[in-house]
Amino acid sequence: MRSTIKEVSAAAGVSVTTVSRVLNNEPYVKPETRRRVEAAIAKLEFRPSVAARALAGQRSFQIALLYDNPSPYYIYSIQTGARAHCVERGFRVFFQECDITAPGLATEIAGLIAETHLDGVILSPPVSDSPVVIELLKRSKLPFVRIAPGADLGISPYVFINDEAAAAEVADHLVALGHRRIGFIIGHPDHVSSGQRLAGFRRALAGHGIAEDATLIRQGYFDFDSGHRAGREMLAAAVRPTAIFASNDDMAAGVLAAAHELGLSVPGDIAIAGFDDTDLARLVWPPLTTIRQPTRALAYAAAKMLIDAVEPGGQRLAHELIVRASTVVPDQP
Repeated sequence: MRSTIKEVSAAAGVSVTTVSRVLNNEPYVKPETRRRVEAAIAKLEFRPSVAARALAGQRSFQIALLYDNPSPYYIYSIQTGARAHCVERGFRVFFQECDITAPGLATEIAGLIAETHLDGVILSPPVSDSPVVIELLKRSKLPFVRIAPGADLGISPYVFINDEAAAAEVADHLVALGHRRIGFIIGHPDHVSSGQRLAGFRRALAGHGIAEDATLIRQGYFDFDSGHRAGREMLAAAVRPTAIFASNDDMAAGVLAAAHELGLSVPGDIAIAGFDDTDLARLVWPPLTTIRQPTRALAYAAAKMLIDAVEPGGQRLAHELIVRASTVVPDQP
C-alpha cells in the first residue's frame, strides 16, 4: 500500500506543510529538518503524485519539449534525454511536434500552455530560433531553455555544441585521407546549425588550400530522401567527388544507399561521413564516420537547467569525431 504524506510528516515529526516544502525543494527549511524528512521519505518509499505535489505548491511539475525536425533518430535521442532528467526529478514532460512555418504556430503553442499549466518549455532546433515561439514565451513569462540555438539572445539558458568546429574536423579528416574533391550536403535551411556546419566545411577546405567547387555543394533537408537525391546527382556526374560529407546521419545514409545502387564501393570508390552519431550511423553498412553530437546529454542538460531555474547563459558540451568504415578501411585481423 502506498505511503501518504501524512505518514511521512508523522515519521519525521514535522507538519505536512514542511514535507511539501521539502518535496518542492523550497528554501527556508533547516538542513536538519530536511534530512529528517528525506530519511522518512526513503524509509517509507514515499512517491508523491504529480497532482498532489502541484496542489501542495505553486508548480505543476510539468514541462513541454517543442520540436520540428525530420530526423526520427535525432528527435528520439532528444526526447530520451529530456525524459531521463524529468523522471529523476519527478516531472512529467510533454512532447509537442510543431511546424515553425505554420501561420497558426503562436495559437497552437498558446493553447498548449493554457491547457497544461506548464512550469517551463524546452525548445529544440529549429524551434529554439523561432521568433514567434520565443516572443510568445517572453510575453507569457514562462521559463524556457533552448537547445542548440543559433545565437545567444541573453534571454534564456541554452546548451549547445560548436557546430562549425565539428564540421571542420570532418573535413580535416577527409583531407588527411587524401581527398580533394569533397562534396557537401547542407542541412535544412530552417536550422541555423546548417549554415554553421557549411561554414566549418568551407573554413577547413580554405585552410588546406582547396578551392570550393560549387558543383559539389547540394541543399538537403536533414532527411534520407534529400541525401539520397543529392548523392545520386553527385555520384552520377562525369567527374564525381571522392568523398561526401552530409550534414546529418539521415542524409549520409541516403548517400550510402545511392552509392550501393550505383555499384560503388564504400570507402574504396567514395568515402561518406555524417553528423550526429545517431543509432542510424551504426546500423547502416558500412557504419558511418560521423560527429558524435551528445543529443541525449544536450536534452538532459536542458531539462536540468529548466527545473533548476538557471540564469540566462550558455553551456557548451563536447563533440567527438567518430571514425568508422565509411571513410577508412578497417584493419584486418
